[in-house]
Amino acid sequence: MALTEPAAAAASVPTQGMRGPVVAEGILRRQAMRESAARTYARSLPIVPVRARGLTIEGADGRRYLDCLSGAGTLALGHNHPVVLEAIRGVLDSGAPLHVLDLATPVKDAFTTELFTNLPPELAADARVQFCGPAGTDAVEAALKLVRAATGRSGLLTFTGAYHGMTAGALDASGHATDVRVTRLPYPQDYRCPLGIGGAEGARVAAHWTENLLDDPKGGVPAPAGMIVEPVQGEGGVHPAPDDWLRRMREITAARGIPLIADEVQTGVGRTGAFWGVDHAGVVPDVMVLSKAIGGSLPLAVIVYRAELDVWAPGAHAGTFRGNQLAMAAGTATLAHVRRNGLAERAAVLGARMLTALRGLAADQACVGDVRGRGLMIGIELVDPETGAAAPDLAAAVRQACLDRGLIVELGGRHSSVVRLLPPLTLTDEQATAVLDRLADAVPAAARRPH
Repeated sequence: MALTEPAAAAASVPTQGMRGPVVAEGILRRQAMRESAARTYARSLPIVPVRARGLTIEGADGRRYLDCLSGAGTLALGHNHPVVLEAIRGVLDSGAPLHVLDLATPVKDAFTTELFTNLPPELAADARVQFCGPAGTDAVEAALKLVRAATGRSGLLTFTGAYHGMTAGALDASGHATDVRVTRLPYPQDYRCPLGIGGAEGARVAAHWTENLLDDPKGGVPAPAGMIVEPVQGEGGVHPAPDDWLRRMREITAARGIPLIADEVQTGVGRTGAFWGVDHAGVVPDVMVLSKAIGGSLPLAVIVYRAELDVWAPGAHAGTFRGNQLAMAAGTATLAHVRRNGLAERAAVLGARMLTALRGLAADQACVGDVRGRGLMIGIELVDPETGAAAPDLAAAVRQACLDRGLIVELGGRHSSVVRLLPPLTLTDEQATAVLDRLADAVPAAARRPH
């Protein structure tokens, strides 16, 4: 079918050449007409990015934004980092094949070598890696298939508030699933402790409940195939796992022959102030699920696991796009840059500084119920000052007020009442100050509006 005149005009002009509010409005209008109702970020962040570098995005309307979404944590080095671009160009200029299924290539060999260099040493010493489909949820599916094949069991231990992706098995393991083969365990948190206790004692009781449930012959929980846990729950509201509790989960699972799966899709590659989220507790899982930042902004997902679990037959897990050479090259460059430049340690220092500043904001703003996070994975929970109840409408207003001030943030948490910050690990002190200033201006401005 021939294009209409406006559509033909739009199709004839490269996107990167488009500028101006009218052009931006036209693109957004066509997106709303053509794309599915399942689109998400496009609804809450109605911008049309045309250029980006580091923390900054330039929209088609000419406005510039500080991006504290970072591709939902994918962009460890921000947009278009020079080492990433150089790695991608190197592959393109070399004439190397871009699609190779699961064949061995020098690009893949370099990636796996750098990946294993950065793994917890105990795991790296005897690990296998499986390249999955291009998204983190594909790697979660692979991890669940792996432990079920290795143990001969089918059940799964998961946690309240969990998020592991949008495919069927990953959704089963996530916190809002129903009618599935999982046992839901309490994930400890201070602000809204599921046991009404909070702190170290709340975490201790949660661990005790888990152990008691698994050992109770009338508990209704047969030996599961695995336990999957996020070192920091991201979509669940930015809840860091207490170190002692995570160590107890490792002890409990190891003593009962239950593989422990660490979902490091968002927490990996320096995000939390350590290279992997499990490093804070000194825990070595049996399986690590990795995606987002490991592809250096391009689609890549893998699982790394103990060799004893490698019982798969050839072809037991596959995928046409598991051999993305450009993503592997970009990922190698990203992993190496984070390691060589101490960006995980930098995230720990700068994240702590930002948390301190935001807690000062909380002291002045009754609508800020809690500020929490680890490294550059930060959440601000908005509440009704009178009742303490979650305030999703206020959180949405804060997100909009931030966007009005040129700051991109997103929401998470049980009631979408947590403003989330996921800036790149390359964030400078000056940029951090600019982010905090805009947020400190947006929160009271949003709070003054009727909701």
